Amino acid sequence: MKAGSAIPLWILALLAVLCLAVLAWTTFGFVVPFKHETGQAVLDTYFAGYEQSAVFHMQKVLDGNETAARLLSAMYFGPELIFPALLTALLFLVFLWLGPVSSWFGRPLHPLLAKAIYLLPFIYGISDYGENVSSLIAFGNGASAGLATYLLPWMTRLKFASLAICFIVAARLAIARWLSQGRD
Repeated sequence: MKAGSAIPLWILALLAVLCLAVLAWTTFGFVVPFKHETGQAVLDTYFAGYEQSAVFHMQKVLDGNETAARLLSAMYFGPELIFPALLTALLFLVFLWLGPVSSWFGRPLHPLLAKAIYLLPFIYGISDYGENVSSLIAFGNGASAGLATYLLPWMTRLKFASLAICFIVAARLAIARWLSQGRD
């Protein structure tokens, strides 16, 4: 059996379209209105990360703006419930579609390292959901808000770092697969 042949390309395309649709829903339904309402971006969009002081500032903004607080809450209970799962599935299936790990690097890998590569999309998904839960707790009035305020910047960094690693690995694997097809 050829590498990755068990997963039809249309499934990957469908998942990609669904990811883009939910991302558009998040962006135009919540992120843009939030920015319009507060003059600030949602913390989830800070690709380079942020410090704990940004979380404290956002807590003050949300305490003084009920509309913004409702928008943020609706985002986490709407598209942000769906998007991490869709993107995790897409990334995992792309890794499977690209074929066995041994063909990616042209040499045998330690079995644990090979399995760890397949876990990368799940690290992204778990960290994205962790960021969402931390946001809900940090911007709520619960007793765990302090811990969530501390964890939130780290969860965002882990989310974007794991996502970047997934994209880099997928791009490298796609190039390696393309080059290996040229040799056949």
